[in-house]
Amino acid sequence: MLALAQPAEATIVYTRTHDVLHSGDFYYLDLNHDGVTDFVFADFNNYCSDLCQAALNVEGEPLNSNGIEGKQEQNSAFYANALRGGAQISHTRTFGFRGATMVGVFSNGSRSTTRGYWDDVRNRYLGLKFVVNGKTHYGWARWNVMIHGQGRLRYITATLTGYAYETIPNKPIIAGKTHGGASLGALAAGASAIPAWRGAN
Repeated sequence: MLALAQPAEATIVYTRTHDVLHSGDFYYLDLNHDGVTDFVFADFNNYCSDLCQAALNVEGEPLNSNGIEGKQEQNSAFYANALRGGAQISHTRTFGFRGATMVGVFSNGSRSTTRGYWDDVRNRYLGLKFVVNGKTHYGWARWNVMIHGQGRLRYITATLTGYAYETIPNKPIIAGKTHGGASLGALAAGASAIPAWRGAN
């Protein structure tokens, strides 16, 4: 009977995309495609005569207590972590609920200082926590981030290549995992192990 059973329903919803942010752009991420913006990304430059800055920031919908996984630094700023594939995103992580900086570049003349964990990275994952109908879900967004220019003329480009969320409330998700659930047919056939996570191609 088990061999004839239908595969269990997948619990991870994955969306492949290729959206590029340039200086001055905003991106409104609706993780579960319900028509409600869950997170807003802002790529901006502030050209000036003295201290200049460029930054890539993200903010969750405050009314729903949506959060970004990261760390509070000594300067009181909250910086989003650039997770590697395979990292678990769950209640054990620290989430900021007032927005986070992915990366910031501060320039004064020919000198520049970079803060944050998304300085020239590829295929890194942003851990996300969001609320749907009063229940907490976890997800991720995969980004490539590059810093360009020299001196005061620094700017950031960021490319969103995919995102996913776990449909079961409070269930952890693995960064890079694009499929969920297990086939009962495969279990009946004696599958000894199922990969813990599968990175998107």
